Amino acid sequence: MKVKQNSPSPQPLLSKGASVFILAELVALAILTSMLFPQAAPPPMREAVTSSTKASDSNAGHFIKWVDFNVTADAMRQALRLDVDSYGQDVHPNWLELLAYLGARYGGDFSRFRPDHMDDLVKKLQEGATMESLTADMKYYPYYLEAYSAVLGGMVGTYDIQIPDEAAGEPIWVTKYGLKAFSPIAKNYPYQDFDDFGVSRSYGFKRQHLGHDLMGQVGTPVIAVESGYVEAMGWNQYGGWRLGIRSFDQKRYYYYAHLRKNYPYHKTLKEGSYVQAGDVIGYLGRTGYSRTENTNNINEPHLHFGMQLIFDESQKEGNNEIWIDCYELVKFLAMNRSETVKNQETKEYYRVYQMKDPAIPGGAVSQSLH
Repeated sequence: MKVKQNSPSPQPLLSKGASVFILAELVALAILTSMLFPQAAPPPMREAVTSSTKASDSNAGHFIKWVDFNVTADAMRQALRLDVDSYGQDVHPNWLELLAYLGARYGGDFSRFRPDHMDDLVKKLQEGATMESLTADMKYYPYYLEAYSAVLGGMVGTYDIQIPDEAAGEPIWVTKYGLKAFSPIAKNYPYQDFDDFGVSRSYGFKRQHLGHDLMGQVGTPVIAVESGYVEAMGWNQYGGWRLGIRSFDQKRYYYYAHLRKNYPYHKTLKEGSYVQAGDVIGYLGRTGYSRTENTNNINEPHLHFGMQLIFDESQKEGNNEIWIDCYELVKFLAMNRSETVKNQETKEYYRVYQMKDPAIPGGAVSQSLH
């Protein structure tokens, strides 16, 4: 449709000042929209991936570059319960898929988490919907699924474990499906913590704290969170006596630092050793902040616990490392703490209830007192 002009020399519809004003209004509207609907914006500091992407393919370069893990302990507990309670049923929601769905819905911001959001999702699945159909329009669902699977992927499954039996007078073996990861602090040992990820550190050079500190007593048994193998062991001027344990799927590197002076590690460990979730791997201390080995330069005894995510080996060391905030994860793992017992002759600690984790190549070796 043509518009009739009343003047042969039409004037600009808007003055320059009005145009600038409208442009500013449009920019403000765009910012407000991104705040209200964060899932529409791409996740920061990363490349989007698809479900078919191979994270270990260095040549492709499509592996995840950054992860902000903000899933709350409450959300993890609810997702775990819904997964475990439905195990063996026709509709068995996967806890990682539940969390990834909400991650995509919230744009990764779990401060928006409400339990009924997860309940509504499970109800849809029980009514016949599939996760594929429910996430078809969620552009970043594959990213959150891969990211959360990297953090939590080895923590739930089937395993054999001993439980106490009062009638028999000794532990009995049972097969379970559920959480097979443990708190890094042994059962019955007190500790205090707060969310200290990213706070400033100044020893050596100014840097961020890329771990989670758990304040406790010197000698407290430190526990393997997940089954894996010892990749690093020895002295580090920042972490003191420290252990680095890699998960068998290669995605997680667990870092335990500031271990006890003179006797930091369980005597069974060496580089390359397999450890099982729930095993005693060392003892809390305050070593570190020194180039001289076996030096106590940490004022308050604590365990520095960290988790590094590795989607590609190029991220293992250097500027491409991905360390996540473990505060909520440690809160979540507090529901499963490994009980220990001391050998009075050797002064070494051992787990009380043995476990057989099928994730361990060649089978698990018990860490027994006897």
